[in-house]
Amino acid sequence: MKKYTGKRLLQLIPILFGITLLSFLLMNTGTADVIDVMESNSGGVMSEEEKDVLRAELGLDKPLVQQYAVWLGKVLRGDMGKSFVSGQPVFTTFLSRLPATIYLTITSILLTVFLSVPLGILSAVKQNRLTDYIIRFFSFIGNSLPNFFVSLLLIYFFSLKLNLLPVMGNTAGWKSVILPTLTLALSMASRYTRQVRATVLEELNKDYVQGARARGIKEKRILYFSVLRASMLTIVTLLALSIGSLLGGTAIVESIFMWDGVGKMAVDAITMRDYPMIQVYVIWMAIIYVCVNLFTDILYHYLDPRIRLGQEDA
Repeated sequence: MKKYTGKRLLQLIPILFGITLLSFLLMNTGTADVIDVMESNSGGVMSEEEKDVLRAELGLDKPLVQQYAVWLGKVLRGDMGKSFVSGQPVFTTFLSRLPATIYLTITSILLTVFLSVPLGILSAVKQNRLTDYIIRFFSFIGNSLPNFFVSLLLIYFFSLKLNLLPVMGNTAGWKSVILPTLTLALSMASRYTRQVRATVLEELNKDYVQGARARGIKEKRILYFSVLRASMLTIVTLLALSIGSLLGGTAIVESIFMWDGVGKMAVDAITMRDYPMIQVYVIWMAIIYVCVNLFTDILYHYLDPRIRLGQEDA
């Protein structure tokens, strides 16, 4: 187990290095000049001499490779620059927005589990019956609707028509998180319900289930103590991977509901061409996503000791 974990950690080094290199190149190969962007955001007018002095101070007059080396050195020391818009350290701003996104991620994952696992099991047990058809129909609809459309529907009914929940913002306590959580969870639950159903059906058709039935073991005991236990490997893996996706992919939902998380921060930074803020978002969300994937691999490896890198299941 330690050897496997060590190998996976070593594999992260070139991945993280590639992420920093790619993000730097993308930010520095655009058509817009950084100094012109800073001038536009400040609302002032700078002379060409002042621009040249500022380029020299920021090291923008040096070759791109040298700029990357200097920038990477600062990143490794925890200095990721300052925002072109606010002038504040971008890493501090990122950390201040991260708890809101983590909160939204946790509530979405919990609601997804609460909806998808029972419905997926029920759909598998009631295969090709009315209950199964109804669950599959609504899961297909939920999986087809884009998040922005679902969010607008929820706002229209629960906020504008029924006046039960706030339209946007995260200042109304627990009520603020309900609509963005529903928006994210409905889509994920629809997708995972079908996957849980497929996994449970696969287990129900295996020989050990037929043998347990032949020995007279009750169906509920087979389902909860054998089938569901075997299916948890796939379910846990899917949900763990979704955590990384949610942490990096809630930008649209956060922007619609004005949820003050890192997703909305990234959208605002892209709109304002705040390159340092975009870089810190890309790098740290990539690091979080890679770390979540690593944890998922280790957890999967731990839950089923038969699994070994480069080997088939025993």
